[in-house]
Amino acid sequence: MAQGKTINWRNALTVVSVAILVGTELVGLTWAAGWALGGLFQLPPVVSAGFEVAGALLGCVLVYYFVRAALRVEPIRT
Repeated sequence: MAQGKTINWRNALTVVSVAILVGTELVGLTWAAGWALGGLFQLPPVVSAGFEVAGALLGCVLVYYFVRAALRVEPIRT
């Protein structure tokens, strides 16, 4: 049976706030990098869009690992 651990709202708010801040920066950075590579190498629009989507997916993966590391430092359930 699961223990009745309570949620530490201060830690939860910190993790969510940092995840939003860092997440928008990472996804924006990787999306823009895909756009820049497509423009730099003068790729067709479909290939450039593929780079942008791949960059956005990479950004989402990086955000996932960042949140996992943040939860180790600031546990939500105490």
